[in-house]
Amino acid sequence: MQFYKERILNAAQLKRLSEHKYSCTSASILDAWLQPWWCWLVSKTPLWLAPNLITILGLIVNIVTTLILIWYSPDARQEPPRWACALCALGVFVYQSLDAIDGKQARRTGSQSPLGELFDHGCDSISTVFIALGACIAVKLGDYPTWMFFQCFCAMTLFYCAHWQAYVTGTLKMGRIDVTEAQYAIIVIHLISAILGPDVWTTQIPTINICLNLISNYGVVLLTMTLVFKYVKVIMKGGVGKNGSTVAGTSILSPVIPFSLVVVPAFIIFQKSESHVYENHPALYILAFGMVGAKVTNRLVVAHMTKSEMELYDWSLLGPAMLFLNQYFNNAIPEYYVLWLCTLWVYADLMRYCGQICFEICEHLHIRLFRIPYPPHAAQPPPSPKPERNVTSDSEKSESEDSAPLLNNNSIS
Repeated sequence: MQFYKERILNAAQLKRLSEHKYSCTSASILDAWLQPWWCWLVSKTPLWLAPNLITILGLIVNIVTTLILIWYSPDARQEPPRWACALCALGVFVYQSLDAIDGKQARRTGSQSPLGELFDHGCDSISTVFIALGACIAVKLGDYPTWMFFQCFCAMTLFYCAHWQAYVTGTLKMGRIDVTEAQYAIIVIHLISAILGPDVWTTQIPTINICLNLISNYGVVLLTMTLVFKYVKVIMKGGVGKNGSTVAGTSILSPVIPFSLVVVPAFIIFQKSESHVYENHPALYILAFGMVGAKVTNRLVVAHMTKSEMELYDWSLLGPAMLFLNQYFNNAIPEYYVLWLCTLWVYADLMRYCGQICFEICEHLHIRLFRIPYPPHAAQPPPSPKPERNVTSDSEKSESEDSAPLLNNNSIS
């Protein structure tokens, strides 16, 4: 494991990535209902707007609205303003909608590429952390720090398991209740907090003497365990590689180790902290370890798309190692400061990795990350062989092209 690689992907990996074909199956309940909305939305999207730019704009909106919520309740115990919860609901809705149309925009403009799939999943891995954390703050789950820890890591685990399954089977499979349903459930949670106030979640049910936020949390954990069991069941049947291996020909259990090196230290450090660094600063703690999980997930997606072996260790783990070693030496430095140092390191490492991966793929495929040719090649009408036929103006042409979105949303840019 080198500290810095001049190139992350070698020539063989880039060749396999350029040959990669996106494969996804979805049985989602809400996806079919939301298709008309997504199709209308993409029909109003300018043809010059790059699909990856749509994705990153949605992610920025989601991050900013969640950070506002974190600002008012960093420990998830204080009551955030109702307008902040409403704003967070809007942020999740905007992100979900833009994330659903980026693939449609790519096909509409003829700018599909493997980079689009990788960029989409990379943004999803980051947004998963922010969406889960925002939901915990909206229901004031900080009063139960252990359950808050499990809820946030449940979301990260589900996302990782979905791509672990894809690494084994070659196909990303969405169930009847999946990411779209989860996102809209969280939107409803934020709206309830905005209308009735976050304190409504601390109401105890008289007959069972349990708060509403705990009941919702139990439901999330139970659903997570059910879905993880289904993922593991599919994975254990064997992969599409030689002798039932992964797409890269590696062991189907190999992805367990990298993610375990995120979850296990996170729980140990939380439990062993003398200064209760997690209980006092849960949002910062989740954001730090969440980005380590996002980095590991991104590496799994890259391994799948390039059909290559996934390295077991990663330099982003140096962040959690700082906290672990500081505890070993009896907190020589206040844990809060080390947590901030860990967070800065993890974010810098994630941004460096993502930026370098995108640069290398863009260079190999001769494309740009946030720009497509204008007018788009796919949107240009063929030249008319009959000069006497009437030709519409450019504005009319663009408007008619914009009104013909693709209904199939089973692939992304």
